[in-house]
Amino acid sequence: MQHVAGGTHAWVPPRGGWGHSNTGLIVGEGASLLVDTLFDRPRTEAMLGQMAPHHEGAPITVAVNTHGNGDHWFGNGVLHADVEIVASAASVLDMEAVGPATVASLPGIPGPIGAFTASCFGDFAIAELVEDPPRLPGTTFTGSRELSVGGVEVLLLDLGPAHTRGDTVVVCPRDGVVLAGDLVFAEGTPIMWEGPVERWIEACTRLRALGADHGITQVVPGHGPVLPLARVGEMADYLSFVAEEAGERHARGLTVEEAARDIDLGPFAHLPESERLAANVLAIYRQLEGGPAPTGPEMFGCMAQWARATAGAEEGE
Repeated sequence: MQHVAGGTHAWVPPRGGWGHSNTGLIVGEGASLLVDTLFDRPRTEAMLGQMAPHHEGAPITVAVNTHGNGDHWFGNGVLHADVEIVASAASVLDMEAVGPATVASLPGIPGPIGAFTASCFGDFAIAELVEDPPRLPGTTFTGSRELSVGGVEVLLLDLGPAHTRGDTVVVCPRDGVVLAGDLVFAEGTPIMWEGPVERWIEACTRLRALGADHGITQVVPGHGPVLPLARVGEMADYLSFVAEEAGERHARGLTVEEAARDIDLGPFAHLPESERLAANVLAIYRQLEGGPAPTGPEMFGCMAQWARATAGAEEGE
């Protein structure tokens, strides 16, 4: 648990990679708001236990799921039945499309996809959620929604489609904090399940504008450490870089695999989860060709191939 500012706290795990996401807590008078749950029940229960001393006398009455990736909502079943769960309508579509059964099936796919996803998600208790799925949000919105929890006014903005079909940020002007979900990956490589990439870059611009519009100074990202608002520009820089590099190679006729292996990440080479470059190139190629967003197995397949090729090249050196 970390104190961010005022009555806002963040739960930030030591590592921010696959499945290791952040949550947030906004404490009001007699009631609190939770932002996201975790990838499985045991982790969510442990996280809520660590949060409890920070909102004593102000129980969680509302929870917001920022988007439809399982590491931000599969723990919803741990919440008390009286807790109102809120998400954008687009996020709920993603939740309904990809639930625990889909995620639990990925490591069973023969070949590189199964091996790669097992390395990503093998430490999480997803299988137990197949027979007893987590709660879906009961309250949805489109565009924006204002909430008052314990006298604290917060603003929900759906800035997707970008990372996913729906990407909600939770703005707390009282404390100068925005909880940005996976529109911001701090010290890690972002992944674009949906796009278009221009929409995500625009979302970064809108996030930065929250400083002037609502006095926001700090960002709780979906993964990685809490950041000053100005560093949101680093996300846009990565996305613009990959879009330009992928677009140039698409124009030259390179395949997705060829393009991903040919791109030198340069200033972004130090970021962990660099295999996500391959998935981002695939998404941008689909966008350039006017096709639908790639499926999860397609993206994991690209990442698995990229990781194997990169490991083989390093061994050859």
